[in-house]
Amino acid sequence: MPRYKRRITTFSLSFLDIMACGFGAVTLLFLILKHDATAVESADPFLVAETNLLQEEIQLGETELVALRNSLKELEKTYVEAQGLSKRVLAKTEEARRELSAQPDPNQEIELLRKQVQELEEETAKLEEQGNDEDVRRFVGEGERQYLTGLKLGGRRIMILVDTSASMLSDSIVNVIRRRNMSDAVKRKSAKWQRAIRTTEWLVAQLPQESQYQIYTFNTSAQAVGGDDGVWRNTADRAGLDKAIKALERSVPNGGTSLINAFAALGDFDSRPDNLFLITDGLPTQGQNSPRGSTISGRERIKLFQKAVEALPRRVPVNVLLFPMEGDPAAAASFWQLALSSNGSFMSPSRDWP
Repeated sequence: MPRYKRRITTFSLSFLDIMACGFGAVTLLFLILKHDATAVESADPFLVAETNLLQEEIQLGETELVALRNSLKELEKTYVEAQGLSKRVLAKTEEARRELSAQPDPNQEIELLRKQVQELEEETAKLEEQGNDEDVRRFVGEGERQYLTGLKLGGRRIMILVDTSASMLSDSIVNVIRRRNMSDAVKRKSAKWQRAIRTTEWLVAQLPQESQYQIYTFNTSAQAVGGDDGVWRNTADRAGLDKAIKALERSVPNGGTSLINAFAALGDFDSRPDNLFLITDGLPTQGQNSPRGSTISGRERIKLFQKAVEALPRRVPVNVLLFPMEGDPAAAASFWQLALSSNGSFMSPSRDWP
């Protein structure tokens, strides 16, 4: 028989082999990847707990992250508001700075005022020096005080009459009696007499430079200090003024008071005075002559005063500076009437004047 040739195909021979190999590969792969089916079911409980803790922490972190994001939004909002507020504050600050720069500096203004005060003080000092140069003699009282006196200090020929009777030793009769028996040095230091000297110095310091003057002291008689009776002195002669004041300081209060003799001395001058200053403490105690008795009444003193006024040259202003004495109440009224009728002035200064 003829042999039939069997047709052999490549697919049919190897198909089963290929399938077997593939199945074997799948089986091998399965065995490799999942060789222990109970591994997941028997996991480590510590790892599971740690995994759960991590998950909780993750959830807590996510919650906090949300809260932080919300806080961040609030901060961003606050920051925006703060920026707006800072801009407004900066604008107001700049405006205030411009206003302050437009105004003068307080320190500079204070310094300017200080300079102005200093200049005024310097000008005042210069004016005072000029005024002192114009004064015929400088007189400075306690604390350099100035006084409003109302005295008429003008005139071409000025007479100053200073009472040097014993009553000028004190304001009280008892002290007068006690002091008149003391030494001349103690008498000169009496407070009342020192006031009379300072008052005379003050008057001399106010005399006009173009005028003439004379200083007379009087008690029972009248005489010029330092001599030169009946002679007018020039106020421009400062050395002569100082000499006259020194002579007055050497005088000693003593004796009674004769106002008529003081007024009569004005007739010794060729030209009568046109201004008279009378420094005294009370009514006269005698006339042209010594009294017969040792005492005198107030009414008799008024009569002596009236006779003295009759001896006064007419049209001579009398400026009275009265240092009151106890036991002589009529003195102030009498001298005030004299000053008023002669177109002069009356003054009763305090104990600390001038």
